[in-house]
Amino acid sequence: MLARDLARALSPVTLARECGIEPDPWQATLLDANPRRSLLLCSRQSGKSTVAAFLVIQTALFVPAAQIVVVSPTQRQSNELFRTIVGFLGRLPGAPRPTAESKQGTELSNGARILSLPGTEKTIRGIAGVDLVVMDEAARVEDELLTAVRPMMATKRDARLVALTTPAGKRGWFYEAWVGDDPSWERVRVPASECPRITQEFLDEELKALGAIKFSEEYGLEFHDPEEAVFPLAIIEAAFTQEVRALW
Repeated sequence: MLARDLARALSPVTLARECGIEPDPWQATLLDANPRRSLLLCSRQSGKSTVAAFLVIQTALFVPAAQIVVVSPTQRQSNELFRTIVGFLGRLPGAPRPTAESKQGTELSNGARILSLPGTEKTIRGIAGVDLVVMDEAARVEDELLTAVRPMMATKRDARLVALTTPAGKRGWFYEAWVGDDPSWERVRVPASECPRITQEFLDEELKALGAIKFSEEYGLEFHDPEEAVFPLAIIEAAFTQEVRALW
């Protein structure tokens, strides 16, 4: 029992394998690294929800009285990830069991609490002392959400933030963080072509069904200019310069 718990504490990969999941190499690397700030730009069905679920479970098991928040643009989307987490917990031998449970969250017998909320600034303002925030469909949540999320982690030195998504245009906080140069973010990119469970036959069918632009976004992880944009973002950015000449 002690050896099992030590192995689980050292690597969430052990948790995944005990649940019958053999992580892909990128998943195993992320689980072992367990960085404080993560941006996961991953295609549909690439396993980003699975890897996020095991980061949640590892936190719930080994951070005393852990407080975990899962947010998405809608309650339904948050609930989907929440169900994945609860499902894996139910398959894990010796895992703490729920003492209180609802569609919006669960409390475990070891004192951990996992909340599932829609990703708006109003729904999460006031929550404090959070050890882990998982932001699903992060490119599609309100920009104000990040402003509301950061204070939630202020009193926890090792608090972590994981943002997972497919692209949603060249706009929003996730896009700015992805293309920015802030070294505090661990960036992981997994297109569909690198997922062993997605066949080329399926991708060919999706290309025909979605069209080239939408396909390149959902499966190729390309950021496109917003549809309502009059000029491409590259042209707008090219119109500005950092070299300013004095007027006098």
